[in-house]
Amino acid sequence: MIWLTWRQFRGSAVMMAAVLGVLAAVLAVTGPGLASGYASGIAACAQDGSCGRFYDRFFDTYQLPFMALTLVVLLLPALAGLFWGAPLITRELEAGTHLLVWNQSITRARWLTVKLGLVGLVTVAATGLCGLMVTWWSDPLDKSAADGLGLMAPLVFGARGIAPMGYAAFAFVLGVTVGMLVRRMLPAMALTLALFAVVQLAMPMLVRPHLMSPVTASFELGQANVDGIGMDRDEGGAVHVMLRSAVPGHAGAWVLSSELVDPSGRTAGAEGTVGVSTTSGPCAPSGGMDTCVAEINRLGYRQQATYHPLDRFWPFQWIETGIYVLLTAGLAWFSFWWTRRRLS
Repeated sequence: MIWLTWRQFRGSAVMMAAVLGVLAAVLAVTGPGLASGYASGIAACAQDGSCGRFYDRFFDTYQLPFMALTLVVLLLPALAGLFWGAPLITRELEAGTHLLVWNQSITRARWLTVKLGLVGLVTVAATGLCGLMVTWWSDPLDKSAADGLGLMAPLVFGARGIAPMGYAAFAFVLGVTVGMLVRRMLPAMALTLALFAVVQLAMPMLVRPHLMSPVTASFELGQANVDGIGMDRDEGGAVHVMLRSAVPGHAGAWVLSSELVDPSGRTAGAEGTVGVSTTSGPCAPSGGMDTCVAEINRLGYRQQATYHPLDRFWPFQWIETGIYVLLTAGLAWFSFWWTRRRLS
């Protein structure tokens, strides 16, 4: 049974191994230079305090390969469920070859165990290897990424660490389960992709923010959390503070919400409005942004942010991967039950 399953799957496995080999070679060649450039740039900018500008230049230089590799790791679990999971059983059900195997003293449980075990193991191993290679290569870029693209950002988090292995296992077994129920390959593939996409969107939006209690704190305004200020000049004017999705002292944090509050703790208008003169005083055009921000701080305005700090990256990785493992186990159990009781 193992030999038969391998013969059916070896073409896809060899192709995946070749692609991973090419990717590993490219990352191995370019990775050390990337890390060296980051280290030397940090050492140089630390002398004159220009590391903020260095981060921007460094990340912009490699932004395209950074986004491309992130997208590859995000898509790999979906592709595994689509092209390996969904057809695995559906193809045999459509052709009727499963009945031939069952008549050769192969039990249904053994038939399914070998298919899930062999192909599933290759799926998880390939995805995990790809994810860990990209995590290693992208480390300097993750440290210098712009707001919204750090390790804790939803787009990047799912393409780093061990989480892709959990996604791949779930997508693969989801495809197998849907194939058993639908019994037609193309509808099974389409439904697998749709269900997996729903789960992948629901996780960062509805589940991940609540894996641990977020931190809520207030911060003075400054370069780390102010993106700019706008000014109204009617009737003495007002200042609109545009906040960044970042909090001072917590680089790489995942900011869930950020708003400007007045000294009493109330939200300072829908656009972060501060009632301060823009015709004279610190917020006049001649005063400059830093002077105006200092005045706003003096008046008692603060940024109130709810966030998850960067040091929660690995706890979140383990918790989320565990959730996907439980979902995978549940689907696998259902597949075995369906095979024994309902599949014919």
